[in-house]
Amino acid sequence: MIVNADALQVYDGWRILTARPSPEEEASVPHALFGHVAMEQPYSVGHWLREAAAFVDAPQRPIFVGGTGLYFTALTQGLAEIPPIPPRHPGRSGCPAARQVAGRSRCAHARRTGPAQPGARPARLGGAARHGPRAGRLAGGDAPPLLPLSRATALVLRPAVPWLDARIAARFDAMLEQGALAEVQALLPRWRENAPAFRALGAAPLRAHLEGRLSLREARDAAVQASRLYAKRQRTWFRNRMTGWASIPLP
Repeated sequence: MIVNADALQVYDGWRILTARPSPEEEASVPHALFGHVAMEQPYSVGHWLREAAAFVDAPQRPIFVGGTGLYFTALTQGLAEIPPIPPRHPGRSGCPAARQVAGRSRCAHARRTGPAQPGARPARLGGAARHGPRAGRLAGGDAPPLLPLSRATALVLRPAVPWLDARIAARFDAMLEQGALAEVQALLPRWRENAPAFRALGAAPLRAHLEGRLSLREARDAAVQASRLYAKRQRTWFRNRMTGWASIPLP
């Protein structure tokens, strides 16, 4: 059983641009939590953790695979429940109800040694997201972790930066050949500014190209650069937040 732990592969509108498994791959072995959330639907690390709980002790051992570090951290260290924050009212001071939390990579996965196991991107819990010093409070919170590291074989892939940068460029070129531009175009009528579902890497530059604001080459280069910067943030997350995981160097 392959269980998704990527915060953008949960959405039904993206397959090519988020490198979701193909229909043939999904049919070859059981897959879960891929493409099951509508683009307009709110979804957070709290939502994901509640859904992932159903697979932790499943008879068929799950392998949690993904790149959202926060999901893995919540799964293996626990997540503090944060009460919902009321919407801002005109005239009141304060912060927006939701702020982005960093952390995602397709290069991390954990496989449970008993009957089951785990794998994350920016997310909100109870309508609120944190970043900076308060982000650490999301893990190791009130509830015990669903899958502590003591019960799992936890692996994080650590590719060499030059190799990964080349792979990122090659993969985005392959996405363009597979129809990523048409995928973005099909979603333009449903587009919602700043909605988490539309933060897929490469989506904004390709939209800008479709609207005549960038050439295709400029959009491609912007997407590749954004992906490389995101990979750098992932490396920082893995280094600082996933110290108990076994590292697998690549290539």
